[in-house]
Amino acid sequence: MAEEDNTETIRPEFPIGRVKKIMKIDKDINKVTSEAMFVVATSTELFLRLLAENSAKVAIEKKRKTIKLEHMRIAVKRHQPTSDFLLDSLPLPTQPLDRPATERTRSNPAPEKHLPVGTRRIDDFFRKPPSEDPVEINDS
Repeated sequence: MAEEDNTETIRPEFPIGRVKKIMKIDKDINKVTSEAMFVVATSTELFLRLLAENSAKVAIEKKRKTIKLEHMRIAVKRHQPTSDFLLDSLPLPTQPLDRPATERTRSNPAPEKHLPVGTRRIDDFFRKPPSEDPVEINDS
């Protein structure tokens, strides 16, 4: 039997304009083709779906209804390719789930790891750039 043509178009959920803006943050990228934007948007969608599903499985294992940061960290640790690049970017948990509440308040936060030269944390992309000092103009 002949294979039927599937003319259904696939559209990523993420806005292509926003994907392009994020890609253009990298100073090495001058132009971005529509095909590249489509692939990046679709890949991001698939990755976030995988992360959400794995985090939900961990939450169910822990008999929780809400996915917390600790569940995401466990899911990332279990998936080696994701762990290699994402684990250091996730914030450290402030209150581990394993200890009683009295011990949680006394714990000191772990010192932040130093990043290799030329890299930055993923949350830097979502921070507003520091405002520059205003320039004074003298009309003399």
